[in-house]
Amino acid sequence: MKKHYLFFSNHLSLKPDTAHEIHDVLCANAAANLGYSAVLTYPDQTLGRYNPIAWMAPFKLQKPDRAFAEFYDTQEHLNIAPLPMPWLSDHTSDKLTNSSTIVCKYYLPIHILPTIKLVHTRNWNFAKAAIKNKIPVIYEAHYYQETPFEKEIVSSPLFQVAITQSKLTQENLVRCGMPPEKAVALHNGFERSFLIRQPQEAESWRRELLKDGRNQLVVYSGALYRFKGVDLLIEVAKELPEIQFVVTGGTDFQVDAYRELSQQKGVENITFLGWILPRQRLVSLFQAADVLAHPHCSGKEADFTNPVKFFQYIASGTPIVATTIVPLLEFKLPHLAMDWCEPDDPIQFSDCLQSALKRYPRKIEGYAENIEFGQQFSWENRIEKILSYVDEKMRPTTINLNS
Repeated sequence: MKKHYLFFSNHLSLKPDTAHEIHDVLCANAAANLGYSAVLTYPDQTLGRYNPIAWMAPFKLQKPDRAFAEFYDTQEHLNIAPLPMPWLSDHTSDKLTNSSTIVCKYYLPIHILPTIKLVHTRNWNFAKAAIKNKIPVIYEAHYYQETPFEKEIVSSPLFQVAITQSKLTQENLVRCGMPPEKAVALHNGFERSFLIRQPQEAESWRRELLKDGRNQLVVYSGALYRFKGVDLLIEVAKELPEIQFVVTGGTDFQVDAYRELSQQKGVENITFLGWILPRQRLVSLFQAADVLAHPHCSGKEADFTNPVKFFQYIASGTPIVATTIVPLLEFKLPHLAMDWCEPDDPIQFSDCLQSALKRYPRKIEGYAENIEFGQQFSWENRIEKILSYVDEKMRPTTINLNS
C-alpha cells in the first residue's frame, strides 16, 4: 500500500556545518510530528559496503539512534531508512557506480516505489526519477538555478510544487522554466522545542559564560563564514569590551581559526563554543542571552539566504539585532523586539546593539510579541503550508501517533 511521505536527502553526516542536512531532517521530523508516515532516506556509505545481501533489500525502516536524535533534535515519530551503498559507489567517475544512479535507477523503482505516496527532496535527479515512476513530487530549490528545467518534468501533473526560500530565487526558478504557479517562496522554520521556557538552564549558561564582571550576553549561532558576519562580530566585540559575546556552530577547524583571529586582534570578550550537543541545549542558551546577533554581510549570499537561526531566534523570545538583507526585510515590524542596521559596518552594528540592550531589558519569560509572532514559522506549520499546494488526492494520509 502506498502510504509513506518520503524525504530524500543527498547525504547525512552528523557533522557540523551541514545546514541543508539539518533542513532535510527537520522537514521529515515535522511531517512525522503531524501524524504522517514520514520516512527520511539517504545514501549511506558506511552501511553494507561489502554485504550484497544488504543491497538486495535496502529500504528498511528504523528509528534513529540516540546520537542522531541528539544531533538533529528529532522526536520519536520519525522513521529513517539509510540506503546501503556498495563499496565502489562514488569512488570512481563511472556514472553507473554513482550513489545517485544506484538510488534512482535501482533502489527507487524496485525497492522504494511500492510504498511511497509522495516524495519531498532537494535532489533534482531523485525528483525526476520519482516523476518517471509516477510518484508525486515536492521539490525544494534553495540556490539560483543556472540551467533550464526539463519541460516534461516541471509540466507533469505529478510535479506538484517547487519550494524556494526567497522572492529572488523564486523569480529565478520561473526564468529557468518553472511554471509560475508551481514556484512558491516559503521561509524556513524552527523546532517546537524553542518555545519551551528553560529558566534554570538559561541561568546556568549565564553563570558559566559571563566573565570578568560582565553582566550582558550577546549570542550568535550558525555557520562560521565571513559572509555570515562572524569577522564583523569580532570587530563589534572589540568595540564593546564590557559585553560578553558567545558564538556557537562551525567545524573544529573554523572554531580554531576564529579563536586564533580573536587572539591576534586582542579581543578577549568573545567565546567560541563550537557545535553544541544535544542540540536542545541551544534553546536555553538563546534564552540566556540579552540579545541574539544576526550580522549577515551584503553580497550574493544575502539575496537568497533564509537562515534557520533567525526563526529559532524569534521563537526564543530574546531580542534580536539583525542586518537588513533582502530575505528578512518583511520582518522589520515595529511591534517586535528587534533592532536593525545596515550590513558590513561594525560601528553601526555596535551602536545598534547598545541601543537594543537599553530598549529591551532581558526578560526571563522572553518577549511575548516575538514568541507569538514566531509560532507561525514552526517546521510543522511549514509542512502544512507546503502540503496545501499538493493535490488532495496525492497527499499522504495521517496515522494515529498513539497506536
